[in-house]
Amino acid sequence: MMPIRVYGDLEHNLDIAMQAADKAAKLLRSYHKENKDLAIQFKGKNDLVTKADLASEALIKEVISKAFPDDLFLAEESHTSWELSDARTWIIDPIDGTTNFAHGFPTYCISIALHENKQPVLGLILEASKSEMFTAVKGKGAFLNGRPIHVSNISEPKHALLATGFPYKDLGIVDDYLEVFKVFMHETQGVRRPGSAAYDLACVAAGRFDGFYEYGLSPWDVAAGILIIQEAGGVLTDWEGGNNYVFGQRIVAGNAAMHSYILNTIQKKISPSFIR
Repeated sequence: MMPIRVYGDLEHNLDIAMQAADKAAKLLRSYHKENKDLAIQFKGKNDLVTKADLASEALIKEVISKAFPDDLFLAEESHTSWELSDARTWIIDPIDGTTNFAHGFPTYCISIALHENKQPVLGLILEASKSEMFTAVKGKGAFLNGRPIHVSNISEPKHALLATGFPYKDLGIVDDYLEVFKVFMHETQGVRRPGSAAYDLACVAAGRFDGFYEYGLSPWDVAAGILIIQEAGGVLTDWEGGNNYVFGQRIVAGNAAMHSYILNTIQKKISPSFIR
């Protein structure tokens, strides 16, 4: 294992990430404010990329590279692999919720995480349209615009509000997935789908949602939210109950009680062949 190389302290690293996110958010808002052409393209079925995604990613990487020139990146629009080394690596989603953004729907996020020795040490999620910045550094707690946040203490499903996403590329398990959704419709106060996994995770950390589950996710969708939830007292696993939630594409998150409830429901209702 490589020794951790920290430039200053983690708070300094967070300051740089905040500067990058702020600049990217201003850029994104300018596209709608000035009615700029988004030049929408398709990377695959229902998988959009806009000129704003590319510009946001380039700007974030430029700010971080200037401060930390030796660091590596795993970013949505320029990644060449899904692997992490032990080196300091920034995992970036320049717009999580691109479909929302492209349609002018006001829930889209900038997600920035720093991993060292393959472990998260810093997470930042900025909901750009509302300027809500969720942050965490390892061992220091989680915050929303500088105020401490914590997962909820809801322990009974009938009092819970959950969040999920509906994957747009892998529809092979949609029937099983809807069976899980049906259970939660009957047993909880409701299920919301904002359209940004990063925002869902941030809202779990802030106690707005009591739990979250989804599949078909990429590492940049979840990397920042992982540490923010952990520092807010929450629990995350993959659908097997293990820790392969960064690259495993399947995640369950929540306070301890709701995480257990969601995970048990998934494992009862979804075929074992789809759990992994």
